[in-house]
Amino acid sequence: MAERDILPPINLALQGGGSHGALTWGVLDALLEDGRLLLDGISGTSAGAMNAVTMAHGFAQAAQQHKDPKEAHAAGCELARAALARLWEGVGTLGSLMMGGTPLAGANPVLGMMNRWFSPYQTNPLDINPLRRLLEREVDFELLRAAKAAWGPRVFVCATNVRTGRGEIFSGARLSADAVMASACLPLLFKAVEIDGERYWDGGYSGNPALHPLIYQTDTTDILLVQINPTEHHKLPDTAPEIIGRMNEITFNASLLAELRAIEFVRRLLAEGKLDARRYKNVRMHRIDGGAVLAPFGADSKARADMAFVRKLFELGRTAGQDWLKAHYQDVGVRPTFNIADNV
Repeated sequence: MAERDILPPINLALQGGGSHGALTWGVLDALLEDGRLLLDGISGTSAGAMNAVTMAHGFAQAAQQHKDPKEAHAAGCELARAALARLWEGVGTLGSLMMGGTPLAGANPVLGMMNRWFSPYQTNPLDINPLRRLLEREVDFELLRAAKAAWGPRVFVCATNVRTGRGEIFSGARLSADAVMASACLPLLFKAVEIDGERYWDGGYSGNPALHPLIYQTDTTDILLVQINPTEHHKLPDTAPEIIGRMNEITFNASLLAELRAIEFVRRLLAEGKLDARRYKNVRMHRIDGGAVLAPFGADSKARADMAFVRKLFELGRTAGQDWLKAHYQDVGVRPTFNIADNV
């Protein structure tokens, strides 16, 4: 019997959020160590996109090395865990060397103040982004694009087209380091990334993460959202940094909330028999709410990437992932565990 017939399939939706993506690393490490879920599709934005391509590359490597489905899956889980660890250890090393500045933001506090008055075309004319080197060290994009293993997850990376303002999904033959860097391109810190004559900014403006490719381009009905931007705040922000942080959280959650509302609307119409179940997917949503875990650190901690902080987030993520598996693994393929109506 094929591995696909044994393991319950699931799609992953990985939100972006600067160095808080290290919490997602911890979640993924727990899921991969457990090994009981078959990853069908992964949609990621910004740090979520980096996690997505790094993890998928592990499975692409395993497919090259093993013909047996069970062996390929097990090897893919371990190779993906090791690659994610190397990526984030590299981020932590860079963050520590920059004395609290983060390569995910590409700036220190002084440069952050300058960016309120000057564009990255003035402050960073050479468009230096140390994350690209880390990414290219871990991911062979040619191998990733060519991967055709049945148990290797499809990857969908979202970036925002500067000209049209619409989100664009990079997948398959269009996956590249440029696509991931575009997905993580904060407009005040980096020059827009040019791909095929178009320029792109951070995908968080248009899909953080994008759910629609998981719905329309995979056969799997279950989606696990790893959310690291808080949806709700119970304390009114009253300082300038707090206000800016909350504004960014609202902006980078807006597209996700819109897609979640659409999923809930379709589910309700299907339950009422008003839509053809043969044409519309009855998506089962699940969520690991990293935003709640990260809330005590504050929004400005997204610009912190020293090794101690990265490792702390990793451990928090591992615990969250293990807790979710314990509580909801048996629900995958059976029922949704995230009540959209009560959360959006």
